[in-house]
Amino acid sequence: MSFVQTYRKPKVFGLAVLGALVLGALAGWLGKGTWLAPVLAKIGSTFTALLQLTVIPLVFTAIVVGIASLRNLGGGRTAARLGGKTFLWFAITSFIAVLIGIAVASIVKPGAGLQIEPAAGAVDKLAKRASGSWQALLDNLVPTNIFSAFTEGDVLQVVFIAVLVGFAAYALGDKAAPFTNLVRSFFDIVQKVVGWIILLAPIGIFGLIGNAVASYGNSFVKPLFSLILAVYLGSALVLFVVYPVLLKFVGKTSPVEFFRKAGTALQFAFVSRSSGATLPLSRKAAADLGVPDEYANFAVPLATTTKMDGCAAVYPAVATIFIANLFGIQLSVWQYVAIVGVAVFGALATAGTTGWYTMLTLTLSVVGLPPQVIATGVAVVYAIDPILDMMRTATNVAGQITVPVVVARGEGLIEEPAAPAEKDLVNA
Repeated sequence: MSFVQTYRKPKVFGLAVLGALVLGALAGWLGKGTWLAPVLAKIGSTFTALLQLTVIPLVFTAIVVGIASLRNLGGGRTAARLGGKTFLWFAITSFIAVLIGIAVASIVKPGAGLQIEPAAGAVDKLAKRASGSWQALLDNLVPTNIFSAFTEGDVLQVVFIAVLVGFAAYALGDKAAPFTNLVRSFFDIVQKVVGWIILLAPIGIFGLIGNAVASYGNSFVKPLFSLILAVYLGSALVLFVVYPVLLKFVGKTSPVEFFRKAGTALQFAFVSRSSGATLPLSRKAAADLGVPDEYANFAVPLATTTKMDGCAAVYPAVATIFIANLFGIQLSVWQYVAIVGVAVFGALATAGTTGWYTMLTLTLSVVGLPPQVIATGVAVVYAIDPILDMMRTATNVAGQITVPVVVARGEGLIEEPAAPAEKDLVNA
């Protein structure tokens, strides 16, 4: 067996990814302040850019093919039921996650007694940035130009277009077969390219984690440790307790098997800080766990843009309480209810590259904190956002894989627990 064939085996590839994490962290520690730091940054950013390049075509083709293929799973009622259950579990897990975020923040009390004054320039810059709002969400949902959504990389608008096109193709049935086959062929081509890029994951992860260690270091962590602790603890409870419980008792799937097959996706999500860039790995993990391609192609891309328990539930709850504590503001019961409501119903606002910022400012605005408090508080948390975003994104991706598994199992689409298989990573 050749080296390339051996390398493609999941167990070998997984060990390569773990090795890259360790070596990358060591390289970042040794290379801090030297020529090595920008080299690590370039390696990581190039790999992320390669995956980001596939996100828009993968989201569009996967959703169109996925919706059109739902006909093979039982017709219109089945498709409607699958879509309804998917969104229901999105809401349920977001509700649980935001409650955990509030509980953890209430115990840890991040920001209490802390005296921090961000740079005036940072406050002014963020104050001018467009904040999250329901109106902005609605305005940005429907593109004014179908082509601009693709050229500008607006993921939420691409999802909107893909859903419309997918349901139109579903409704037309055989009449749309030539178009559906063309899109399916394009989807297969994108999948092949993604498979090649994924083989470079250990190199990309080496650069990403190395750059993170070289850039942030210990001095980045100390001043706001209570906030970091609360975000990581809340996210960890969702990632390692809530999801495994759902998988075990609802999804009838072994949590150990889940983390074994989704491990590479979670590791990459942690170091890349991008659910979109992790989408190819997330979709593959769901398929490896037994979710049929017809449903996985619909649910996972949709979850990637709208299902973010880390960024849209745990983090806004913790950060809002942190900012309130920082300024000595006592939140009322109704303000806590508002935090929960935004987390459950505002997930769409997190779509795109500015998701955490949009969701946090939307939550702060709904809670009713003064504009100056919002601007100053966001400037404080912004300083350590890269560290927070690692755990948030890993939690996001875990939820984006968990929900399709739970729904597919409940619908009888997964007959038996997925058996271990030594698949070729490119052709899987």
